[in-house]
Amino acid sequence: MTTAAQLSPGQARIVDPVLSQHARGYIQQELVARSLFPFAPVQAYAGQVIQFDKSSFRMVNTARAPGAVTKRLRFGYAGEKYSIGSNALEADVPREIMRDASVVPGIDLASRAVNTVLRVMNLEHEVKCANIARDPTQYGVNNKFALTGANTWWNSTSTPTSDINTAREAVRSNIGVYPNTVLLPPSVMSALQENPAILDRTKYTSRDSITTDLLANLWQVKNVLVGQAVVADPVTDQFGDVWGNDIIVAYVAPSGGGDASANAEEPSFAYTYLIDGMPMVEQPYWDPPTKSWVYGVSFDYQPVLSGMNAAALIQGAGAKD
Repeated sequence: MTTAAQLSPGQARIVDPVLSQHARGYIQQELVARSLFPFAPVQAYAGQVIQFDKSSFRMVNTARAPGAVTKRLRFGYAGEKYSIGSNALEADVPREIMRDASVVPGIDLASRAVNTVLRVMNLEHEVKCANIARDPTQYGVNNKFALTGANTWWNSTSTPTSDINTAREAVRSNIGVYPNTVLLPPSVMSALQENPAILDRTKYTSRDSITTDLLANLWQVKNVLVGQAVVADPVTDQFGDVWGNDIIVAYVAPSGGGDASANAEEPSFAYTYLIDGMPMVEQPYWDPPTKSWVYGVSFDYQPVLSGMNAAALIQGAGAKD
């Protein structure tokens, strides 16, 4: 039987790079943290976060007189320290599901094993980002407000668009730029489907239901996202929404989001500092006790806040009385 030590150079060159590329492009539609904390490759496991103040968003007059010194940009400033830990997880391909147990699994079986690992690791990333973004202690006094009672969006007298505009102005007053991203939890999206104020504002459209595109036009933002992820409580084992009932209204660097890498020197609400080359699929090895080929994935990252003034938090919008 072929062992991991007997992998040919061709197999080592083809399988690992292909699977690593697959891992870097892997997207789970229900997860949205990458659109709020876009991946920004870094080289070092420890350093200082590049943070941004008002000056990072100001227009610069680039005119230069003959012989004059050229103006020079300085990207942000050194903020809080970051430290990226090592994250790793493995999945196996049992011999029983392979047509030929004597060879390394084909790319389809290998991809399925890697996807299993990535689903777990990406959910962990989603939870970490949500915990940071939903933490009210991270926001200034004017960049957070809580909705209770008649003001929550399930209530017929609530005013969602007015609340979003308040958050938009809070961001603009701090950085001089309107936010371009609104992240909603499912409870809020459900409330909007029945909210009289929203239904009245959209009754002349051809839409049969409230969509994220419709809300983006109404609220004058580029992206409206719905964080659909759920996670089991470690104590009760009951599932709950990762993003709770809170809304984040933020300016995110346009270069980020989706499967694109972002530039950590671009002013933005947050980033995920990601060691360059991650996620990385390790070389598979044969595990005799389980009679399986094992694929390990390393995913070393750290979510960081790079411009807290570039976001506002609306707490409790999706809560029911």
